[in-house]
Amino acid sequence: MRILLIEDDTVLGAAVRDQIAADGQTVDWVTRLDLAREAMAGTGYDLVLLDLMLPDGRGIAFLRAVRARGETVPVIILTALDQISDRIEGLNAGADDYLVKPFDLAELSARIGAVARRYSGNPNPLIHIEDLEIDLAQKRVSRGGKAVSLTAREWALFEAFLSRPGQVFSRAQLEDKLYAFDAEVESNAIEVHISRLRKKLGARVIATERGLGYRLVAR
Repeated sequence: MRILLIEDDTVLGAAVRDQIAADGQTVDWVTRLDLAREAMAGTGYDLVLLDLMLPDGRGIAFLRAVRARGETVPVIILTALDQISDRIEGLNAGADDYLVKPFDLAELSARIGAVARRYSGNPNPLIHIEDLEIDLAQKRVSRGGKAVSLTAREWALFEAFLSRPGQVFSRAQLEDKLYAFDAEVESNAIEVHISRLRKKLGARVIATERGLGYRLVAR
């Protein structure tokens, strides 16, 4: 997944960014709402982590504007505002979850995974594809009962396919899932990752649609 983190606290922001990266996700971190608007205008995010008190405005107004545009990207609010009325306002504005600071980073990872699974239409963290068993919550894969080790980017790429089984992803779309906007991307990076995934998971799991991209074959 590619995640947008909107948080002006540099200590917390760095901790959340590092946690997301360690989970194998791509994260773009901004500290202001105007920067968040620019980021969302140019990039399709899979999830947004939103602080409510930013230097240039309130996150609630930003969230309402996002939903008013018809955008369905999942949003998890991260805030020190812990009153029930604050939670109700956030959820009614269109948030999918609400996490009060200070929070445990492992709990944040679990909530990100749960929201992502709901949006993919499969809240069950266990998926079977041919001889593969995938545990989305634990980010573990086994093939024929034997554990398969995936790098962070291999997992992120595979997770993108799992979120939209049968959908064709172009190389540009897959690059967008894997790399933050300030990262340099080698021209054959996606092809290399796809080749490695096929070796580890089976040649038939990811199909090439000539001239279009790649798709997950079955679920």
